[in-house]
Amino acid sequence: MTRLQAGPVAAPVPVTVRARGWGWRYAARRAWAVRGLDLDIEAGERVLLLGASGAGKSTLLAGLAGLLDSGSGRPDQGTGDEEGELLLDGVPARRARREGVTEGVARTGLLLQDPQAQTVLSRAGDDVAFGLENHAVPPQEIWPRVDAALRAVAFPYARSHPTSQLSGGERQRLALAGVLALRPGLLLLDEPTAMLDRAGAELLRHHVATAVLAGSDRGDGAVARGATMVLVEHRVEPWLPLIDRIVVLEREGGVIADGPPREVLERHGDRLAREGVWLPRRPPAPRIPPPDAADDRAGPLMSAHGLAVTRAGIPVVTGVDLTLRPGRVTCLVGPNGVGKSTLALALAGLVPPAGGELTATPRLADGADPRPYRWRPRQLVTRIGTVFQDPQHQFVAGTVAAELTVGPRQAGIAQPQIAARAADLLARLRLDRLAQANPFTLSGGEQRRLSVATALATRPRVLVLDEPTFGQDARTWVELAELLGELLADGTAMVVATHDEDLIRVMVSSGRGDVLQLGQAAATDSVTAVS
Repeated sequence: MTRLQAGPVAAPVPVTVRARGWGWRYAARRAWAVRGLDLDIEAGERVLLLGASGAGKSTLLAGLAGLLDSGSGRPDQGTGDEEGELLLDGVPARRARREGVTEGVARTGLLLQDPQAQTVLSRAGDDVAFGLENHAVPPQEIWPRVDAALRAVAFPYARSHPTSQLSGGERQRLALAGVLALRPGLLLLDEPTAMLDRAGAELLRHHVATAVLAGSDRGDGAVARGATMVLVEHRVEPWLPLIDRIVVLEREGGVIADGPPREVLERHGDRLAREGVWLPRRPPAPRIPPPDAADDRAGPLMSAHGLAVTRAGIPVVTGVDLTLRPGRVTCLVGPNGVGKSTLALALAGLVPPAGGELTATPRLADGADPRPYRWRPRQLVTRIGTVFQDPQHQFVAGTVAAELTVGPRQAGIAQPQIAARAADLLARLRLDRLAQANPFTLSGGEQRRLSVATALATRPRVLVLDEPTFGQDARTWVELAELLGELLADGTAMVVATHDEDLIRVMVSSGRGDVLQLGQAAATDSVTAVS
């Protein structure tokens, strides 16, 4: 197979941004996601948006990308309410999306938190070409631009590689290629490294830097800066060398800080910390109860021997031996694409193993078949709870509050208990103010907390969580980590597939965490603790 080597793409024409009193409220929501926003971003500036989870950062990116539709005077046909102005080069952002394509160059390109949401077609090359075709790029230019974009992100496979066989991190790289192929003048990045391992995150930052630093000839002998960039990212420090400016949003309240990165971090550091911003050299310190003698005496709940799993029929993990015990968490770690999510689905009883054995002990099976993948939904929901990598995959109700009742109702739990559990989880995970909101209108971080809450609502003995902390600000991250710690102390067994090195560090240092390191071809055959 021919692998594409990294290389540059053609320089974009940078876009200016102007917001005046801009606000957006999603349909059926009382609270505004963003309101009273006044902001100017010059062509070629590189801006990092900060703020607490739910402050409207992703909403602003969607608005800049022209994805928010107020109905243009027909509110019954829109998806929300808009006020004020949001302009790209003096043109309303939604109109700019429709009209701003000239000779196959888009004004904006948005990379979402969830790469799967941007995967459209079954082959990698076709997926990148899709956007170019929709922008009426001449056919003879499409494949050279596809190849250039795939080289720019060092995509490790050929054009024909099936997108169904990509991991979340590989999909993110492909999605970035699709954005870069359009050569947008405004690059919008929403938590682009949230699902990437350290090496993948560093590589993505390198590719973004190449795109936004590339100069372009304006025709008058001068060289303009590369693409304007607006970035949403909770982890600040790795991006600082690429950032000109930090803008901090307040929930429903516009801008509370704006200036050069070091100045904003020094002058507003304490307030930013209270707002949940991840500040350099201030690692979070959640309190995780250490194990006690009762934990040591507890027998296992589930075990795997020689376990193997496949993705799209291709073996990705083989030879896994592990034991899940009450009060302990096994962290599945390894580079993107090695099969962490696929293994997690098997351990959750959602897909059958391709080889080996996965067996629930009588303590967990409680009279059911010892093979979890044979359990019916009602049997599974009270024994093993699952948090998927994409939180939207587990939302089935019309409101946040209703979402928390689905599992308990299926399990036959009495209504008073259901109501009490839902109220407790809403409060613990800072979702109570959103109880009547549609889950699909929440921010990425709020959706992740809701997905965790739905898994906890039936109080299962085993929890399998795939990237449970992505999209969280520092405050909600600590609260979520402490909640997981409390569940461990209460005797829950956990599996966590994650790239979050802070979460791994905290769990291992508490004495409750083990690490299963997966390699490119197969998993190790034992669980190895790390510190």
